[in-house]
Amino acid sequence: MRSLILALLTAASLHAADRPNILWLTFEDSSPHLGCYGDEKANTPTMDGLAARGLKYHTAWSNAPVCAPARTCIISGRWAPADGSEHMRSEVPMPQGHKMYPQFLREAGYYCTNNSKEDYNLIKPDGVWDESSPKAHWKNRSTGQPFFAIFNSTKSHESQIRSRPHKQVFDPADVTVPPYHPDTPEVRRDWAQHFDNVSSVDEGFAKQLKEIEDAGLSADTIVFCYADHGTGMPRGKRWTYSSGLRVPFIVYFPEKWKHLAPKDYQPGGTSMRPISFIDLAPTLLSIIDIQPPAYMQGRAFAGKHAVEGSGYAFGFRGRMDERYDMMRSVTDGRFVYVRHFYPHLPQAQHVNYMFQQATTVVWHQLFKDGKLNDVQSYVWQPKASEELYDLQSDPWETVNLAADGAHTAKLEELRGQLTNWMIDNRDLGFIPESQRLREAAGKSPKDHYASDTEYPAAEVIAGAFKATDRAVEDAAELLKSDHAALRFWAAQGLTLRGADAVKNSATELMTLLTDPSRATRTAAAEALALHGSDEQKAAAIATLLDNANPKHESAIAAAEALNALDHLGLEALRSHIAALAALPTAGNPTDPGRTREYAARVHEYLAPLLGYQPQSEKQSNGKTKRQKKAK
Repeated sequence: MRSLILALLTAASLHAADRPNILWLTFEDSSPHLGCYGDEKANTPTMDGLAARGLKYHTAWSNAPVCAPARTCIISGRWAPADGSEHMRSEVPMPQGHKMYPQFLREAGYYCTNNSKEDYNLIKPDGVWDESSPKAHWKNRSTGQPFFAIFNSTKSHESQIRSRPHKQVFDPADVTVPPYHPDTPEVRRDWAQHFDNVSSVDEGFAKQLKEIEDAGLSADTIVFCYADHGTGMPRGKRWTYSSGLRVPFIVYFPEKWKHLAPKDYQPGGTSMRPISFIDLAPTLLSIIDIQPPAYMQGRAFAGKHAVEGSGYAFGFRGRMDERYDMMRSVTDGRFVYVRHFYPHLPQAQHVNYMFQQATTVVWHQLFKDGKLNDVQSYVWQPKASEELYDLQSDPWETVNLAADGAHTAKLEELRGQLTNWMIDNRDLGFIPESQRLREAAGKSPKDHYASDTEYPAAEVIAGAFKATDRAVEDAAELLKSDHAALRFWAAQGLTLRGADAVKNSATELMTLLTDPSRATRTAAAEALALHGSDEQKAAAIATLLDNANPKHESAIAAAEALNALDHLGLEALRSHIAALAALPTAGNPTDPGRTREYAARVHEYLAPLLGYQPQSEKQSNGKTKRQKKAK
């Protein structure tokens, strides 16, 4: 028996040793601003050299325009909205029976390291990595053991654009300012610093590749190089346009392993097949000759189990830190279609983290001063329900063709593709986050909402489309639906349509102020607080203040209500300052991870504008934590 076990272990070891090493060089917050992608001003010789030896993808989408949900698609091989993990740092359980891709690789004999960012919205099970830390390295593997190693550079992250002091290398005068940004010294400096940061990333990658070469492993190591989503400049990161989702993506297969390369692989070539992060897990498994499990939703583009692409890439956005919005998008590589489900809100809401960047601040101030043109003003105003852009004639995505009759066929094609994608994958983004947390009650949202009884996906998605389409006259009948999510979308639709629509449905909206779903109460209250009678406004604001208490349900339900209160405007809130100040800001111990902090962040924005002190900052000596820290 002992000899049989040893023989099996030896066979497994030999099988593993006959597989390629896989190295991922990843970096943050960068669109394809590389020389190999045609940017003549970029200084990226390492990545350009890798592209000259390998293959670059013209249309590679990160699926989400911010790190955590984008990385969630990668680690799971599944659409984050299908698992209820699309909201920024939402920390939900994985579906039962599912694994993260490194678990498959480790079972196949690979030494798997991550250096070092994770940032998944799914709760990580045990045994995902051999090591995940700033010290993780393929050199620590057993002799002869194949490795899968990630080295992630943070040097190009959004936060590094505002890092000071900074030695400027790229001349701000040479920056090409996108037409949606104002051409100011602050904007030019930020763009220049972004290019400097990408150059620093490139230098670091040179060292990583040299380590592989010095170890004599170049002939046995497949290399992927890509960014985790679009540029960290505003209207890149957090936006589901190509500017926020398209990333540089380069693959290199050494001669020994070219039989595993993509079908269109040519050294120095460009693939026009649209790929996205959802495809990475199945591609990894395919490369090491593991059939991807059926629950993975991407399509392998390399390896023995590669399949044809769909011809499309999809994008999504949910809550970004403390601010709620919902966008979905799709591209065929040339056209980009975007559907907004909160069209009554501006795209550029006040996300505290984003407003720490000079470009955001000056851009917003110029808008308030009335000094921007229509293209530059667009993100600060309510949105169109639909957008369609032709990247060939309009690479900056500034000319919305959705109402252009010449493009009706393309609009309908992409709208249909997006709708089918959402229905087929049972997109859980149409269920408000607080409702989802309460109803799933610690279970995987995907598992909880697996049946049409719990979540009639096609019906809810169709209702949300109707309610948020400005071209549809009315969707008020949904207020009486048996499904809380549909009642939520009906109320959102009335807010979109304004005072007359709210007046016509005021009785039903008043009834919804006691709805079992706090999210639906919040949506109804926002409509009434904006457009109802004085008596209705008073009842609505009282409901919002009650929902804004995180102790009543969760910090997420409170954040939803505080967002709605902010939408009313400062003048409407001035008579309620004492009530806002009295609200606790800390979430419940049972709230998932970082979701506890988002209600407090809305208070951090409102408090200085209204002149109150949030509960979380109050100390026994009367000084705030922030004052103590400054001291």
